[in-house]
Parts: sequence; C-alpha cells; structure tokens
Amino acid sequence: MLLDEILDYNSKFVEEEKYLDYKTDKFPNKKLAILSCMDTRLVELLPRALNVKNGDVKMVKNAGAIVTDPFDSVVRSLFVAAYELKADEIMVIGHHGCGMKNFDGASTISKMKDQGVNEETFTTLEYAGVNVNDWLQGFDSVEASVQNSVDILRNHPLLPKDTPVHGLVIDPESGKLDLVTKGYQQ
Repeated sequence: MLLDEILDYNSKFVEEEKYLDYKTDKFPNKKLAILSCMDTRLVELLPRALNVKNGDVKMVKNAGAIVTDPFDSVVRSLFVAAYELKADEIMVIGHHGCGMKNFDGASTISKMKDQGVNEETFTTLEYAGVNVNDWLQGFDSVEASVQNSVDILRNHPLLPKDTPVHGLVIDPESGKLDLVTKGYQQ
C-alpha cells in the first residue's frame, strides 16, 4: 500500500538523517512567494528552472495557479508570506498544457455523482448560492488566466505597498519561462 511505502521510506529518511540536507528556517532566502500549478511535471522542474532550492521561496500550489477570489486561501497564504515571512515579491506561474485549460466542470460533477454525491447535494449547494459547475471551471488561455490572477493581487487593497507581482508561464517540457507581466513596471 502506498501509505505504508511512504511511512517505511520516511522512517529510514529520518534514521539516516537525510533531512539535514534540507535544513533551513521559515523565511524565504530569496524573499519570494510563488503561486504555481500542482501539475506533477513541475514538482522538481519548476524549482530547478527558477534556480531555487529548499528554503529559497514560499510555494503555494493549486489547480491551474488560479486566484479565484481576492479573499480565497491562496491570497491569504501569499499575504502571510508577504507580511509575516518577509517575502517582498510575488510570482504567479502557470504552465503550457495545463489541465485547467478548457476544463469543464460537468465531467467532474458526473464523476462525483458516479461516486455517490447525490443530486440533493447539488440542489442544496445551488440554493446556498454555490454553482459547482462554475466553481470547477478552468480557463481558455493560460496567459490570460495568469494575468487575471496577477491583476487580482495587484489591485488588492491589502497587498503590501510596492510589492511587485509578476506573471509567467513555464513550458513543462523544457522549463522555459515566458514573461506575461513584470511587476516592477507597476
């Protein structure tokens, strides 16, 4: 079982003191907070393509590197990094070939129903003002999505003054970064 494999490995990792290679504190050395996608291709590629290592940045990940609301948990995490953990800059990094591009929530809703979420639940959520299909929607353009997330952050009334917010898109095959918007120009 996967959990057992992980726990067995972890026991050896601790016993052999392999964690010593990763010792750092909670403050990002490069004073940077990054929002990126949870795509598996980016787990090691993104840090290496950016020349960041353990301790250099605060990394927040979600599906699509999307800020959906000015007061969602992603924004809270980025602002905690800025105010409490000395991150002076923010980057939003989407990627080409993202699964959230043209993502249709209807397919996920169908899978939810197949796995036991009943229609009454969706009706109750709709009554409470939550349209699950809208909540699950992706984007048409990764560049436009990154720009939208950057705009939400830049225009936020609680963003620390003079905080550059940059937008980039990474190629998950080569690691090449494309600049969408440079925060120093704002």
